[in-house]
Parts: sequence; structure tokens; C-alpha cells
Amino acid sequence: MAYSASSLKQTAVIDLTPNGSEGAVWMAGAGPAADSAGNIYVLVANGTFDTTLDSAGKPSKGDYGNAFVKLSTGGGLAVADYFTMSNTEAESNADQDLGSGGALVLPDLAGSSGTAHLAVGAGKDASIYVVNRDSMGKFSPTDNSAIYQEVKSGSNGLGGGVFSMPAYFNGTLYYGAVGDNLKAFPLAGARVGAPSSKSAASFAYPGATPSISANGSSNGIVWAIANGGTAVLHAYDASDLGKELYSSSQNSSRDQFGGNKFITPMIANGKVYVGTPTGVAVFGLLR
Repeated sequence: MAYSASSLKQTAVIDLTPNGSEGAVWMAGAGPAADSAGNIYVLVANGTFDTTLDSAGKPSKGDYGNAFVKLSTGGGLAVADYFTMSNTEAESNADQDLGSGGALVLPDLAGSSGTAHLAVGAGKDASIYVVNRDSMGKFSPTDNSAIYQEVKSGSNGLGGGVFSMPAYFNGTLYYGAVGDNLKAFPLAGARVGAPSSKSAASFAYPGATPSISANGSSNGIVWAIANGGTAVLHAYDASDLGKELYSSSQNSSRDQFGGNKFITPMIANGKVYVGTPTGVAVFGLLR
């Protein structure tokens, strides 16, 4: 749903499975991503996808369950483009969908064929889907060859499903999948490469949404929270996740806080703010 920022009057609404079922947009609490042209990008949860396509390559009944969707906003909300994997129905039936993760729009990147306009998303199947925002790839029942890039799970990809969203800093993509280490994926030539570093710690369900603090493009720190009865706030060197700078478990009597799903650290004015089940924990330098 869309609302006027000045009056909060509803201005538009769209149903992404109007002739089917399910197909929620929840993305583990992540907000929709947006580009400079006003397009919005969401990952849709398991639900009806019409494998019969119209002449434009879109689902014939307008059902986009388990898809990476681009919404235009110029004349209301409408599906401008999309991508879904060739086994989308099987994934939806197994509750193995994209909708558990959040989408991220990347800055314009120089590639072999010119400037690339990309967005990324990942969900329960542990593949990172990199789409060309100008032509996302739509649907083929045979393969995913029309997508810009797919980074499959494994030693050069993610080690678990994603119930979070990634972060981007200085040409690197950071992901915290379930049961996996926090991983840094460098982008070179507008392509996602194998992880250049990873944290020693792994992150139990639901993984972690990393946040970045930095002084411009230098002194980058990646902040991530490991969930549990007692959660742990980690800080890593953004250039090498193998270098841990701080952990709240180092002084648990002082820095302990309760865990919860989908906690995302927020950094402002030299402090890190963490939502807990009962309040907000604020971390800062000792005086």
C-alpha cells in the first residue's frame, strides 16, 4: 500500500497474488528497496505463480508468488518486471521461498558491457540472486540462464538460508545466513565473487542483518547480532571479517542483552542501538 507522505491518505494498493493465494511481502522485517527512478523492489513469499505467461512474459493471471518483483510507482503501483527461478512451484510447495530475505539495490557498477544497474536478494534456498534492474529475467521452466547472476550455496556462496538482508560497503556485499559465518562477497566487474573473508563466529536462526559504520569510505566496521536467549553484538573489520574488534560477550555482566528474531543494529552519532525484547540497548565508547 502507498500513502501520501503529507496527509497519509492512501494513494495506491497492489495485490501480488490477486487470483491465487499467499504470496506475502514480509522479508524478515526488511523494508522495500528503491532506486533513484522511484521503482520499488520486493521479494515475495511462497504462493501462487502462474507458469502460463502472457505475450510480455508476465504471469497470465497476475500472480507473482515466490518472485523478485520490481514495482513502478509513477501511476500507482504496478509490476514493471520480475524474476523467479525455474523450479518456483516446487520451492513454494516446500516453503523454500525467496520471501524470507530482503532486497538490496546496489550502486551503479562498471561491468564488461558498460554500467550495470543491479539488485540482489536471497531467501530460504540459500542462492544469491543478482538481477539486472533493467531486465530482471522473468521466468523460464527450464533454467535460470536469463538472470544476471546466480551464486549458488556452497563453499563459494552461502551456507544456509537467509532470513535477513545484506549490507553493502566499498564494493563488498555482506551476508549473514542461518547457521553460517558472516561472509564478505567482493564485487569486481559488476559480478559477485567468492567470499574474501568470513567471521569466526556462526549465526544461528535467523542469521544476521549486518549494519555498517564508517568514516566516509574508510575505517569500516560491520556490526551483526547473534540471536539466542542471550544475544551477542559483534563488530568486525569491514576489510577482513576474520578480525573481530568487539563482542558484547567479552564483558557479559556489563553488556548482556536478550535476543530476538530480526534484530538489526542501528548506528548514529558514535553509538550502536540494539532493540531488545524489553527496550533498547545503547553501546558506545567508554569514557
